[in-house]
Amino acid sequence: MECMETTESPLHFTPQAVEEIRSLMNDEGFDKNTFLRIGVKGGGCSGLTYILGFDKLQENDMEYESEGLPFIMNPAQGLYLAGMEIHWENGLNARGFTFKNPNASKTCGCGTSFAV
Repeated sequence: MECMETTESPLHFTPQAVEEIRSLMNDEGFDKNTFLRIGVKGGGCSGLTYILGFDKLQENDMEYESEGLPFIMNPAQGLYLAGMEIHWENGLNARGFTFKNPNASKTCGCGTSFAV
């Protein structure tokens, strides 16, 4: 299954996040048949949890691009992610992806769960 056309991105990546994701995609064992998926699912301590990983293209997915980085997402989830910033933190006290979501009315301490 192939993506049809690229749609304007509802979110954006910081340069650090783009660099880390590209590094993961350039790993020797990376499955070139997968796409970067951004989304949400029910769960977590605040109600919804972010999805950030590599996955196969699903029937309802649309392809987006942010800062030259293509990704897929179910467009119905864009409502929860509009305006969100994804950042890669590589410090001594914190390491990993962080999500700055202007739609979140509440977030948990770990930063991967939110409520709207």
